Amino acid sequence: MKKLKVALLSVAVASTSVMAGDGELLEKAKNYFKPLPKEIPAPADNPTTPEKVELGKKLYYDPRLSLSGVISCNTCHNLATFGVDGVETALGHQFKTGGRNSPTVLNAGFHVAQFWDGRAKTLEDQAKGPILAHVEMAMPNPEFVVMKVQTIPGYVQEFKKVFGGENPLTYDNIAKAIAAFERTLVTPSRFDKFLNGDTNALTQKEKEGLKLFIDKGCASCHNGVAVGGEMFAKFGVVKPYPTPDMGKYKITKKEEDKYVFKVPSLRNIAMTYPYFHDGAVWDLKEAVRIMGETQLGITLSNEELDKIVAFLNSLTGEIPETARTMPVLPPSTTETPKPRLKIHD
Repeated sequence: MKKLKVALLSVAVASTSVMAGDGELLEKAKNYFKPLPKEIPAPADNPTTPEKVELGKKLYYDPRLSLSGVISCNTCHNLATFGVDGVETALGHQFKTGGRNSPTVLNAGFHVAQFWDGRAKTLEDQAKGPILAHVEMAMPNPEFVVMKVQTIPGYVQEFKKVFGGENPLTYDNIAKAIAAFERTLVTPSRFDKFLNGDTNALTQKEKEGLKLFIDKGCASCHNGVAVGGEMFAKFGVVKPYPTPDMGKYKITKKEEDKYVFKVPSLRNIAMTYPYFHDGAVWDLKEAVRIMGETQLGITLSNEELDKIVAFLNSLTGEIPETARTMPVLPPSTTETPKPRLKIHD
């Protein structure tokens, strides 16, 4: 009986110690991370409404926003595959490719800016770019986009309903509708339950990975509500990363911006391979190893890598079902421009 009491006491002490340790880890994590809200905040000039979200969803999935009639926003940011296309660099118009990997659209509205080099400040600005990019959707100009959409009566009616006014179907409003839809693409995960106080939401290995993620310095860049996306950093702080892409320098031409990229969000990172701006790394464990060497100047052991990857897996969330359910699009008319392969044919 005495041995049984001692054993029970030992279990109780160990359990109390684990609970205390979990509480300390939670408080430490709260210094770096915040749980996801239900929706991404909207700017004053583009409030989110159910009607606008529904219109934006249709435009997001509509390949008629491309010159060829086969490429939509969802082509490169496929919501069935966590907002990415699963290739190193996206295939665009006439099978052309850009120089960078397509980042996920999920939770993107929490970021400080859009694109790897941050050249678009808002989701609205970002939505305008690929439609006109010659290596992506290849529409010749905003006027052509508006004209094409105006030939589709279902869209004309929806724009009047959503935006009102005498001339609601504009390129700006097309972008605003798409952005409104994208602000609903929030993917809470078990990590959010942990941050909200449920310390049992993570396994012991995931908790150990979280502790390593913080203690090793990963959280110095990958922090905040999106676990990244809130700052820019040089890729290759300690050890150079082999890439011809100079990042933000292409835009600013400032010496200090060479090889500087937006720090990506790690939300759903286990599902958004391949990794980095060039899409050159397909294995998450290898990506973590490279980051340790290039950014922190440390060599992580296999055990440490496995634990950090386990934590990163806890960031995989739920894609809203309504978002990943394809909409029925309004039909074209005889006035709608036919698909074209050449920009100036």
